[in-house]
Amino acid sequence: MPRQIRIEYEGAIYHVMNRGNRGEVIFLDDDDREIFLVTLGEACIKAGWQIHAFCLMNNHFHLVVETPRPTLVEGMKWLLGVYTQRFNARHQKRGHLFAGRYKSLIVDGSESYYFRTVCDYVHLNPARAALLKRGEFLEDYQWSSFKRYLQPSYQRFSWLRVDRLMGEHGIEKDDIAGCREFSRLMNQRCHENKNLHEASYTLIRKNWKFGAQDFVERLQEKITVFPKKENHITIECNETTEALGRRLIREKLEELKIQLDTLESLPRTHPIKIEIAALLRSQTTLSIKWIAHELKAGAPRTLAVALYRNKKNNYSNG
Repeated sequence: MPRQIRIEYEGAIYHVMNRGNRGEVIFLDDDDREIFLVTLGEACIKAGWQIHAFCLMNNHFHLVVETPRPTLVEGMKWLLGVYTQRFNARHQKRGHLFAGRYKSLIVDGSESYYFRTVCDYVHLNPARAALLKRGEFLEDYQWSSFKRYLQPSYQRFSWLRVDRLMGEHGIEKDDIAGCREFSRLMNQRCHENKNLHEASYTLIRKNWKFGAQDFVERLQEKITVFPKKENHITIECNETTEALGRRLIREKLEELKIQLDTLESLPRTHPIKIEIAALLRSQTTLSIKWIAHELKAGAPRTLAVALYRNKKNNYSNG
């Protein structure tokens, strides 16, 4: 079977799922789950994502991701790669953690039904998997965004967006009454065992798209640049990320009142170059190779070592 291409465009919504290699667990304990959520938050900053729903199981995870910029591929590459590194380092393991390519279902965001259904699918996952004990509610499952939906806004992750899904359920205000109503609606479905296995969920699990009959036609209108055959990263996506990197460089130089040619003439590991490189690493998914070339910071390995030492010094001084 040929590989499914990754369709990317501004404002796209996806249901993303990935399992552990050979069906093995990807979270050995709650600390792993916390690390994954921290890493997901970093990916959201770098790729500009908004998360509408998530659910962490033992051997797989679900995300509903909106991409204001076409950055699904680069963001997922960073998320999976960095979490794997952190998991392996923590547990003294080596090799692949995830099984092959992640599954990405592109969701029709123009009609409320499709977006609402895919988010509900994610939030109801603990009930379908029989992880809730008798008398427990959906919010009792610790590792789903549903629990966070019911928290005050100041306690939620900054990258979790709740207003759209609650609005699709007819809940106008993100307040105590609205959260209670959302909990009532979803838990009623659980306790009545209603619509937990509806036909639409089969489409979510087995298809590459989830939308109205004209969804494919509308997709074709949105996509002007097709993915490369090998890595599926669009030229448009690369240009957008590199443009963001150059903008961040310009803004930092303006803040420091330094010209670009002055920056380029500085030594390869000058503190200003390291500061800008650290900024780019924290806010983009740009590679060390690209940053080193753009900043005239020497070989990628040289820059990577300098960044590591800088981070270690900051940690010690902090």
